[in-house]
Amino acid sequence: MTGTPTEGIRTVLHPVSDLAKAKEVYAALLGVQPQADSEYYVGFDVAGQHIGLVPNGGPQGMTSPVAYWHVPDIEAKLAEVTAAGASVKDAAKDVGGGRLVATFTDVDGNVLGLVQDR
Repeated sequence: MTGTPTEGIRTVLHPVSDLAKAKEVYAALLGVQPQADSEYYVGFDVAGQHIGLVPNGGPQGMTSPVAYWHVPDIEAKLAEVTAAGASVKDAAKDVGGGRLVATFTDVDGNVLGLVQDR
């Protein structure tokens, strides 16, 4: 297989209490400076992965890291996981540039995410 896979975990977001200090730690860990750097989000792209820092859990109130699966059809995947017993936490919404994101909880309450790029 060549190129970037269309499905799989490629994004993990971490809630942080001190964005400036967390940015330093993650830059040291990953060996790169952030590609996205604002007061509401810091993101690092390294080795095909995106690691994001979300101050105070952001408007979605994250309390733990959330892994995001990249999928070609977010609505179809939400239907599939809810049919299997998951519950939608945040319905799919456009976060800019045609990128759709959604979150759901598994049967144990773990929060998981989906991303669809246009």
